[in-house]
Amino acid sequence: MDLEFKGNTISTLGKPLNVGDKFPDFTVLDKDNNEVKLTDLLDKPLLISTVPNIDTRVCSIQTKRFNEEVGKHSGINFVTISTNSVEDQSHWCAAENVKNMKMLSDVNHDFGEKSNLWVKDLDIIARSVWVVDQNQQIIYSEIMPVQTDEPNYEQVLDQVNQM
Repeated sequence: MDLEFKGNTISTLGKPLNVGDKFPDFTVLDKDNNEVKLTDLLDKPLLISTVPNIDTRVCSIQTKRFNEEVGKHSGINFVTISTNSVEDQSHWCAAENVKNMKMLSDVNHDFGEKSNLWVKDLDIIARSVWVVDQNQQIIYSEIMPVQTDEPNYEQVLDQVNQM
């Protein structure tokens, strides 16, 4: 999939997943460097927010915005995934006072490869938002065509509110 990033065209690994598809199981790392699989996160519906680099302005805004929502939606798990290291994510969370959002690192690219969101040339994951039900079915997806744009928060949160 071709996207725009800072005025340049970038390409993800392949065709993106669609609403109705089963989200493939993946393995990422949590703040303690423990492996986390998609199935570990599906004790309730899941909102996955992916960002290219947590240390950039739009990624920071997106993650902080969803962090504000976590406490309002106890029936939903919220996670942010990036290719930043666990240490980089931990430092960012401490500096930005982000305590509610579960940060997950895809330094091994398993999530990016299985979701077709990895931009290999830049070693980033494309900015996107997903809502996945407990059966791994995708019920909402948004991949930003222009990667420096923020997602439609109201639309994804409306979907979350319907769950």
